[in-house]
Amino acid sequence: MAATRADYEEIGRHYTAVRQPEPAIAAALWQALGDARTVVNVGAGTGSYEPTDREVVAVEPADAMVARRPPGAAPVVRAEAEALPFADDSFDAALAVFSDHHWRDRSQGLREMRRVARRRVVLFNVDPVMTLRFWLTADYLPDLAELVPEWFRRPDAWAEQLTSLLGPIRLVPVPIPHDCRDGFYAAYWRRPAAYLDPQARAAISVFHRLDAGHVERGVARLGADLRSGAWRARHGDLLERETLDVGCRVVIAALES
Repeated sequence: MAATRADYEEIGRHYTAVRQPEPAIAAALWQALGDARTVVNVGAGTGSYEPTDREVVAVEPADAMVARRPPGAAPVVRAEAEALPFADDSFDAALAVFSDHHWRDRSQGLREMRRVARRRVVLFNVDPVMTLRFWLTADYLPDLAELVPEWFRRPDAWAEQLTSLLGPIRLVPVPIPHDCRDGFYAAYWRRPAAYLDPQARAAISVFHRLDAGHVERGVARLGADLRSGAWRARHGDLLERETLDVGCRVVIAALES
């Protein structure tokens, strides 16, 4: 995504109400971390996907997110991804979940993750091309494309950039269940009425980064299409599916020891 940053002091006020850990994502991340015993979670937020069976240090700059971390969560270091306050090779693994597209300098943040990790870097995010193809973007929020740099809209550009910064990577698709508990942008792929809920939108960074008028018009069109049956006519096949590939990928970079 583009460098424009969402305000997580604002988003944090709504976050925990609808952004709960999704077991399918948590399981994929746990597997990706492999035998790593020490993990730094960069852009940790409320700590939704921090493994409880490993030694974790969280990095999070936003007060609102830190305040909403549960009792007993991993200790937090207040820092930015672009300047991690750790020595080289400090952790077995560096982890970032739905985080790297918000950093001021994404390339520098990824280089920092590689610097402080001994064994692997693990990311979880959505392929930007898949986000642009998602029905909510294509039908109702086309201006979202302006948040994605033009060169990033080319298939495989995301993977190529990651490889250039992290070395060889493996991309693991994570299909998202229809009742996903983590209300990120594409989580409601089979529950379109959820996007009409202001609280659900308030916990999704895209809606903070888009022009408010564009969002209002798009949501109004979606509401009208749900009432008229037009949405079902176009996308009714989704109602028969249990999971969908919305572009979520675990990125695993195994580092040389």
